[in-house]
Amino acid sequence: MEYLYAALLLHKAGKDVTEDTLTAVLKAAGVEVDENRVKSLVAALKGVNIDEALQSAAMVAATPMAGGAGAAEAEEEKPAEEEEEEEVDEADLGLGSLFG
Repeated sequence: MEYLYAALLLHKAGKDVTEDTLTAVLKAAGVEVDENRVKSLVAALKGVNIDEALQSAAMVAATPMAGGAGAAEAEEEKPAEEEEEEEVDEADLGLGSLFG
């Protein structure tokens, strides 16, 4: 992930994302640099408009999908609440048998 962050930092600073500049940023951050990963990232970013890619990713993240994460989270919460209720009921039964 730090390789991508370094590339984004270079882009934001208006510098070219090259093997040398990417390596320099990673070394300055104290990262042990893997030259193959640097070469792969630089090759993957050739011809990519980073600003457009970031804008597109931001729009996808901001666009709610039908039955998206909010619905999934709500469904996940229901079983957890039901389990808690069952545990409480079992605990009540256990205490009830002790006293009566």
